[in-house]
Amino acid sequence: VPAKLPPVHIVDADPGGAGEGFSLPDAQLHPDFRLWLTSLPSRDFPVSVLQAGIKLTNEPPRGLRVNLMRSFNHITPSQFAECTKTFPWRRLLFGLCFFHGVIQERRKFGPLGWNIPYEWTSSDLEVSWQLLREYLDMSDEIPFDALLYIVGITSYGGRVTDPWDMRCLSSVLRRFFSPEFLQLDHLIT
Repeated sequence: VPAKLPPVHIVDADPGGAGEGFSLPDAQLHPDFRLWLTSLPSRDFPVSVLQAGIKLTNEPPRGLRVNLMRSFNHITPSQFAECTKTFPWRRLLFGLCFFHGVIQERRKFGPLGWNIPYEWTSSDLEVSWQLLREYLDMSDEIPFDALLYIVGITSYGGRVTDPWDMRCLSSVLRRFFSPEFLQLDHLIT
């Protein structure tokens, strides 16, 4: 019978909680039994479990082109067509995916890219494009200031702790969330 266990990093953050009952010394396990554990990096994760198991990681793609393709794979054709403001939606969605790729790529430059390494994920991108669509549908004009705040400060900026990194993140996002970006002859430089 499938059982849903919480991610391991939540269990070890809850002493005396859900992690207390993992030991089953007399259990008769089926030979095809497999246990999948998910966790963020944690110092409290048991080394013996890591040594005995097969580890899978989901690394961000390398290269801006691959990163853009991966970002667009998360968007279905129906989601791509669901906003009432078709041109600004598609253009700003492309800008958001490009922004996501750029900030992911900056990580490979170490302290020259970001003072502190940040782990932005596809969920940051997904939340941001959903907010982008909602704000475009709600407003008569494109609310660039609101989008810069909600995406740059809240969605992506929520992970940023260094003020210089925040300034850089906001500066990069401003290149994509601006009236100039919506012009047909605009080039990304």
